Amino acid sequence: MINKQLLKKRFNNHAKTYDAYADVQKSMANRLIDQLSTNFSNQEVTILEIGCGTGYLTQLLYKKFPKATITAVDLSSGMIELAKKKVIEDRVSFICGDIEEISIERHYDLIISNATFQWFNSLHTTIKKLYTQLKPKGSLIFSTFGNHTFQELHTCYSDAKQKLGLSSNSSPGQSFFSLEELSQICERVLVSLREHPFKLSKMEKLEVQYFRTVQAFFTSIKKIGASNSNEESYCQRPSFFRKLISLYENDYRDENGVKVTYHYLIFNITKTNQ
Repeated sequence: MINKQLLKKRFNNHAKTYDAYADVQKSMANRLIDQLSTNFSNQEVTILEIGCGTGYLTQLLYKKFPKATITAVDLSSGMIELAKKKVIEDRVSFICGDIEEISIERHYDLIISNATFQWFNSLHTTIKKLYTQLKPKGSLIFSTFGNHTFQELHTCYSDAKQKLGLSSNSSPGQSFFSLEELSQICERVLVSLREHPFKLSKMEKLEVQYFRTVQAFFTSIKKIGASNSNEESYCQRPSFFRKLISLYENDYRDENGVKVTYHYLIFNITKTNQ
């Protein structure tokens, strides 16, 4: 389970450093924009953005859809404060709140979310909630991290536990769904809504980054507020982290630096007439 209060605190504390370190999240946002149809780019459509952060995707949306009315939601007041400075438009409004908790009062042509669905505790319920708020022919499009994200870190974490004889079931962070697992969740939700036929498309991508040191990688996670916010415990022994870092440096360093794999999934769910 994600501790939402801890998550909110971390995003608030690191809102000002988020943009400097969120390269992968920006890449994901650009991919999302590429998924959007230009058929209604000049129409007066309504858009709901979930997890707007500092407003990077929000900016892309209001430029791509010059007549759209956009509502952007985020858990963090610190993030929204920065987003408001980037996007000063009467047709863009902001709501600070947890989309899993707040009510959605209207229907939208497009509901879109970048790198946010991994923070939901009730994914099945939330997908259903968002999908039912789509207008006819509306689309729910989102990106989230996949199960190969930080695969090097998870491997080293397991190896360090084994070498030190630690038997706990802890992990360095939350687990993510594979493309197929998340697809099955979406399909189960949508099939249960029999009055709403749908079309589902999906894709996945691996993106590799390199860091000067393992500590620099850990710093990048901290600086965007995405440190472990699970309620479950994880190993924090200094000796353990020394072993973890040693293994990582030894096994995943090359001439480019320390390797870190990001794996992200993109889903596009559209209501159809048939």
